Amino acid sequence: MKRSVAGIAVENGLVFIARRQSGGSMGDRWEFPGGKVEVGEADGSALKREYLEEFGLDVEIGAFLAQAVFDHGSERFSLHAYRVIMNGTPRMLTEHSEWRWACFPELKSLDFADSDRKLFPELMKTFPV
Repeated sequence: MKRSVAGIAVENGLVFIARRQSGGSMGDRWEFPGGKVEVGEADGSALKREYLEEFGLDVEIGAFLAQAVFDHGSERFSLHAYRVIMNGTPRMLTEHSEWRWACFPELKSLDFADSDRKLFPELMKTFPV
């Protein structure tokens, strides 16, 4: 099973989300930023790399929050979500068309990636509204 990570940044009761660029199976869908963990790479290192590559942003990695299993094509992934603390605001977008802060109840109404949507129940327990 392959491994992927998602970074959950929460400030003032709002969560940081980003919309994927058009195209592909994830095109125009919202997600918690993150990505695949490379062989030999720790989850925290993968999250730091992804935020730097996709947003030009340094993050600190906090506590483990939730886990979900999902299929992407013919591959099975284990998705691990961690709290992240963003140092600044995004300086660029390489994989996304936009980013924003959203309240947790709003997430259910957005066209969110199925894999990230599986994290919602645990995140709602951790960050109740």
